[in-house]
Amino acid sequence: MLDPVLIDIKNEIAFVTLNRPNKHNALNMAMFTAIDNATKRLRKDKSIRAVIVNGEGVDFCTGLDVKSVMSSGANAAKLLFKWLPGQSNLAQRVSSAWRKVPVPVIMVLHGRVWGGGLQIALGGDFRIASPNTSFSIMEAKWGLIPDMGGTLAFKEQMPVDQAKLFAMTGQEISSDLALSYQLITETSEDPMSRALELANNFKRQSPDALAGVKRLYNNAWSKSQRFALAKESWYQIKVMFSKNQRIKSYNQINPDNTKPFNKRGSW
Repeated sequence: MLDPVLIDIKNEIAFVTLNRPNKHNALNMAMFTAIDNATKRLRKDKSIRAVIVNGEGVDFCTGLDVKSVMSSGANAAKLLFKWLPGQSNLAQRVSSAWRKVPVPVIMVLHGRVWGGGLQIALGGDFRIASPNTSFSIMEAKWGLIPDMGGTLAFKEQMPVDQAKLFAMTGQEISSDLALSYQLITETSEDPMSRALELANNFKRQSPDALAGVKRLYNNAWSKSQRFALAKESWYQIKVMFSKNQRIKSYNQINPDNTKPFNKRGSW
C-alpha cells in the first residue's frame, strides 16, 4: 500500500504530498491520521522554513472517501471526538492544524478541490491554484454543514453572504470565481513554481518574524482592537529579542555578506 501522505524536506522546504492518486486523494481514515501526524511533526521541526502541500495525480483532493470511512461506526467516533467543544477533533485538524505550524504553509491546488479537500486547502496560509481548478463544499449534497475546520478561514477570507451561498448550495466554482471570493490567494499556470518562489522568498526572512506574523494575524484578525494591539506588542517584543532579528538587520545592511539564520525559536 502507498503511504497516504509523503513528506520530503529539501533545502529547508517541506514538501507534503497527498498520495492516494488512484482514489483522487479522497480522505480515508489512514489519510486523516497521516495528515494529523504530518502537522505534528512539522510543527516541532525548527529546521524547516516553509511548507508546500500538493496532491499526487489529477486532483488535489476530492473530499471524503465515504464508502471507506462510513464502513465502520467507530470511524465517525474517531473523527468527531473531542475533549472540549473549542478544541479541534481529528476531522477538523486536517485543516486547523496547519495554522499551528509556525512557518508559511502554501497549498498548491489543481484539478478538483472538493469537500474535505477544500477544508485542507483552507488551513494553509496561501493557496495557489492552476486556472482549471474547481472548488466545492460537498456537505450540502449530503444534508450536512461544513465541519472540518474550514470555517476559521471562511470567516477571515470571504464575505459572509458568499460563504453562505457557497455552503448552502454545494455549487462547483472555478478558480476565477474562487479568486473573486478571496477563497484563494492567486492563480498560476505553474502553481508549484510559484509556491517555490514564495518559499525561497520566505527563506530570506527571519524565521521568528514569520512565525510571529502568522501567530499574530491568526489569533487577532477577528478579535477586538484591545486584543489585537496587546498581541501585536507582545509578539514584537519576543521577535525583537531574538537572534534572528539581529541577523536579519545585519543582512539588510550587508547584502553581499549575509549570515545564515539560526533555528526558529519556540512559538
